Amino acid sequence: MKTAYWPADLQQIQRLRLFHNIAANNLERLLAEFRACELEAGEVLLSPFDRNQHLYLLLQGRLRVYLGSLDNQPVGTLEVGDCAGEISFIDNERPSAYVVAECPSIVLRLHRESLVTLFQQSPQVMQNLLQLLCERVRKGNRQILDSEQHANIDTLTGCFNRRWLEHVFERESTRCAFNEEPISLLMLDVDHFKAYNDQHGHLAGDYALCLVANTLNSQLRAKDSLIRFGGEEFVILLPEIAADDARSIAERLRISLERITSFYSPVGVLPGMTISIGLAQMQHQDSLQGLIARADAALYQAKQQGRNCLSG
Repeated sequence: MKTAYWPADLQQIQRLRLFHNIAANNLERLLAEFRACELEAGEVLLSPFDRNQHLYLLLQGRLRVYLGSLDNQPVGTLEVGDCAGEISFIDNERPSAYVVAECPSIVLRLHRESLVTLFQQSPQVMQNLLQLLCERVRKGNRQILDSEQHANIDTLTGCFNRRWLEHVFERESTRCAFNEEPISLLMLDVDHFKAYNDQHGHLAGDYALCLVANTLNSQLRAKDSLIRFGGEEFVILLPEIAADDARSIAERLRISLERITSFYSPVGVLPGMTISIGLAQMQHQDSLQGLIARADAALYQAKQQGRNCLSG
C-alpha cells in the first residue's frame, strides 16, 4: 500500500455514510486526520495474521472479503462508501477476515490514535460508525443463519438432510417424552429407481425425486420433517403421532404418488413412480439409530411383499 494523491471532494465525501449529516466546515477538519492510500489489484488490505491499527473507507475500486483462506470463495464485496476493519480498529484485535483489493482501489485510512480526537470533534461520526457496525453484525448474523439453513438442506430436493434429522430427533424426542406423546418414523424408498434411471436417464431421475419430495411435503404438517436420507430413500419424522395414525398418513402418501401416472418435466413427459414404506413407532429409551433400524426392517418387508405398500 502506498500513499496516494487524492483531491478532497467534499460533496462526494458528504454522500458517504460515515460522514452523513456532517457540516462542510467540520468535514474539512475531520479529513485532516485521514490519509489516502492506493491498493494494487490483489493486494491484501487486512489479514487475520496481522493486527490492524486503521479504519479504511473505500473511495474507488472494490474489495473482496474472504473467511479462513484466500483459496476459499469470497463471502462478500465492499463497494465505494463501505468501511473495512472497523471492528478490529475499535477493539484492537486481529481482523476476522481477509480483505483484498479486487482491482486498483483508493481508500481513506484513519489511525487508531486519531480515534478519540475524531469523536470529540464530531459525535455524529461516532453515531455513523456505530450504525455501520450494527449493520455489519446483523449481516453477519444473517449469513450465519443462511449457512446453517443451507447446511441442513438437500440441494436437489429441498428436503432436510440427515444432519437435520439428528438435530430435530433430539429436540422432538425430548419434547414428546416430557409431554408423554408418541413419535413415529416412516422410511420410504422409491421403487425400482435404478431401472428408472437406466431407462430415462439420471436427469429424469433427479426430476422424479423432486416430484416425490414435493408431493410428500405438501401433505405434511409444519411440525413434521421430510428428510432425504440418501439416494432414493426418504425419512419422515412424525411427532405426536402414534402407529395407527402414522399408518393412515403413510397410506395417504403412498396413494398420492401411485395416482401420478406421469408428469411434465424440463426433459419432457416422464412416468410417475411408486414408493415402499416402513413404519416404526418410538419405544421407551429408543435411539435414533434404533428407530431407523426398525423402520428399515419394516421397509425391507414391504419390498419383499411386492413394493408399493406399507409394512410396520
